[in-house]
Amino acid sequence: MLRSGLIGRAILASRSPWLHEQEARAQGLSLTYELVDFDQRGLSDDALPEVIADLTARGFSGFNVTYPFKQAILPLLDSLDVSASLVGAVNTVAIRADGLTGHNTDMSGFRESFARGLPGGDLTNVLQIGAGGAGSAVAVALLALGTESLTIADLDRDKARDLARHLASIYPAARITPVAVSDVLPSQYSGIVNATPAGMAKSPGAPIATADIRPAQWVADIVYFPLETSLLSEARSKGCPTLDGSGMAINQAALAFEIITGRTADVDRMRESFAVPTA
Repeated sequence: MLRSGLIGRAILASRSPWLHEQEARAQGLSLTYELVDFDQRGLSDDALPEVIADLTARGFSGFNVTYPFKQAILPLLDSLDVSASLVGAVNTVAIRADGLTGHNTDMSGFRESFARGLPGGDLTNVLQIGAGGAGSAVAVALLALGTESLTIADLDRDKARDLARHLASIYPAARITPVAVSDVLPSQYSGIVNATPAGMAKSPGAPIATADIRPAQWVADIVYFPLETSLLSEARSKGCPTLDGSGMAINQAALAFEIITGRTADVDRMRESFAVPTA
């Protein structure tokens, strides 16, 4: 029996258990996927080391990590895969005899989703809202896709500055600008990405004012519950090409499954599983 799971806050609506368990079943594997929701369990952020120790003691093969622990977990790991080092955040941990290794599958997940869902999207001048763990992965993916100018907006401008500084060390030819969310003028950009929890069922609303979004812009969101966020709904009403969070969720889950189980996932099959209602 393989044991896997997800740690984070407000994750009870996550599709990860369904995706991982269905793929394991299709491959003839016995796997359980447990949600460790800090909100549901009344845990403080300080409980993170104890939670990780518990999963390790219970024989887990690995686990996924989501908000707000993708960066907080870094010092608790024994090593980092190159993907996690590049992004500066972890969303997948492999537990092996020689320790815990952090990986980042969000980056490739968003990159593949963008390439499939918004082929030819104008990457001249992109606005990204959110400079947290998911935002770090999305930003690296955007720059790897060829973004020429990337503006990073966050409620915490220091966090936006830190991410911009990190990205500039990796992509010195790109123009990367940190700003406060209050200073953003959405109409100035060729594309917009929301990399924050804004728009989730528990955090309704858009991360920025949407009144001056233009039809010529593409708009992407990493939120997948619900798929139709306020930001995407407004963008679609104006005729913008849009990308919801399902592609990133599916692609990152497929790679995470491989890291944790050692078995290659069938992405198309996981895409079909994602489309099946679970309630």
